[in-house]
Amino acid sequence: MSIAVTIVIGVAIGAMVEFFLPGHNMSELMLAMLLGVAGALLARYIGQMGDFYGREDPGAYVGASLGAISVLVIYGVLFRRRRT
Repeated sequence: MSIAVTIVIGVAIGAMVEFFLPGHNMSELMLAMLLGVAGALLARYIGQMGDFYGREDPGAYVGASLGAISVLVIYGVLFRRRRT
């Protein structure tokens, strides 16, 4: 899997978070996409360095998706706005 595909996966996951989850503003779209890309690239790096999957394995797509989701969830837990 190339870096371009990893970036596209991260952007897509970040955009889906902003469009489908309630309570998000459209102004946070770029941040969500950047966090998705960072998570996908981090998961790709960790997966290949840890020999969990190779460059062309189908598991790389799953790993990139899970990495993007994980970073977005961690960001949401740490920096979520409290509604009163």
